[in-house]
Parts: sequence; C-alpha cells; structure tokens
Amino acid sequence: MLYTILPLIAFLSSRVEAHGVVTKIIAGTKTYDGYQPGKFPYMPTPPAVAGWSTPQLQDLGPINSDKVGDPDIICHRNATPGQAVAEVAAGDKVSLQWQPWPNSHKGPMLDYLADCGDDCTKVDKTQLKFFKIDGVGITNTKGTPPNFADDDMIKANNTWTVTIPASIKPGNYVLRHETIALHQAQAAGGAQMYPQCVNLKITGTGTESPTGVPGVELYKVNDPGLVFNIYKQFKANSDYTVPGPAMFSGAAAADGSPAPPAKRAADPVSEASPDLDRRHSRAFPI
Repeated sequence: MLYTILPLIAFLSSRVEAHGVVTKIIAGTKTYDGYQPGKFPYMPTPPAVAGWSTPQLQDLGPINSDKVGDPDIICHRNATPGQAVAEVAAGDKVSLQWQPWPNSHKGPMLDYLADCGDDCTKVDKTQLKFFKIDGVGITNTKGTPPNFADDDMIKANNTWTVTIPASIKPGNYVLRHETIALHQAQAAGGAQMYPQCVNLKITGTGTESPTGVPGVELYKVNDPGLVFNIYKQFKANSDYTVPGPAMFSGAAAADGSPAPPAKRAADPVSEASPDLDRRHSRAFPI
C-alpha cells in the first residue's frame, strides 16, 4: 500500500512545487551568473551571461523523456547560446547552483562537455557533440525512495560540483549540466529532464579531445535510467543505471561539495555567496 501511495504523493507535490534553473556558476574561484527566465526577458537590456538563454522557460518546467530526440533536450526549451564565457582551468572545479530544488524530484546528476570551436556564443547547438564527464545516481540505498545525487545537491545548498578533466585540451566548450527527476518515471516518457548549458573557456596543457555524440542522441526513451521505479527498496547503489553514453575515461568522480569562496571577475560576474556551503538555504532565488 505504501508503494502505491508514494507515487501519488509525488505527483500531487509536483503540481505545486517549483522546479528550477541554474542561477550561479562558480568556475575555479570566480562566480558567474546563469540565465534567469523569470527576470531577464522583461529587462530592456538583460546582462550577457555564461548560461544559455531560455526566455520561454518561465514555468521552469522539464523536457519530458519522450522528447529525448528533440533539440530542446540539448540545452532546454528553445535555448540559445549564452553571450558570455566562464573561464576555468582543466583539473579545476565548476559548481552550479540551482534554485531551491523540490525534494520529491529525485534523480541523477550528469555533466557533459562539447567542443564549440572558436566561439561558443554563436555555436549551433545541434552540431555540438557531447562526452560525459560526470554521472551519479543512487548514493545511499537507505530509505524509500533511496538517496539520489540530487538529494546531495540539495544538501549542498542546491549546488553540484564537477571537476573538469585535467587531460582535456584547452579551448572553448559548452558544459551541459543536468538533473533528471524520476518521480513519474515508472513508464517510458515519464522522466523529467532539466538540462542547463554554460559556456566555458578551458585553459591548461591537456591534449585529449574525446569523441562525443549529438545531444539528441544522448538518450533513448526506454533507457533503463529513464524508466525506473524509485518507490521500492534497493540493495546497492548500482541498482540504478545512470543513462547516457559511457563516461570519458579521464573524468574525475564528482564530489557534490560546496564551492570555495569566489573572487570578483569582470562584469557580468558577481560575488559568490559566503553561505555557499552544505546548509540547505534559499540563496539566489528568481
């Protein structure tokens, strides 16, 4: 009976809880703004930010997993390139802070990179080829549903941290950061995808240029990680398969840790919050 009631509770809560977008990006020691769809479209001259523009995303909703072959799956609904770039050294960390995330929307956290050539601000998203550098699913099987990576993100002040592989060739890249909500994923098409893209300039001395795949080919609607019943008991973290292509061999494990204190960079960069730690706060709301 409990396993029957839990999906209903999650469905009802999803009707009233907001979802979210990435509002802050901490690359190395500097903090950059993400795109704010509830604010920027109404400004006469919105700031140029590293996060990709999604002006039609005022509802903060998902891309459902029956649309994994649609270009909207790449960087979200009608996304266009961000007009600024965040700089980070290969081997350093990038932390991405979401708006307060609903506890019911449990699922994995994933990160991809795609070389965007000379200029990420003008790239055609359908031509980007992504390789996975991070993918974390269940992190603790205790409880029903179990603890997923996005639960750890919530506990870390709605922030997820990923390491840029040290071996990556320097250049311009699009970071595709994503969480997938599985509370309605018992049947194909029910998973909710929340992709967010950020322009990066990666510096360093690496030499690797991993082969990637187009964003519309990252997933299939029937992938085990997209059709999954979270409302049961699990014995091992590996009982859940993180969807998407294989991890790049040079990727470092994600730690979900809070970001270090930030230093001011040129506009439109802003100071990092001193409260960017594991406390569950509501910093940077739209």
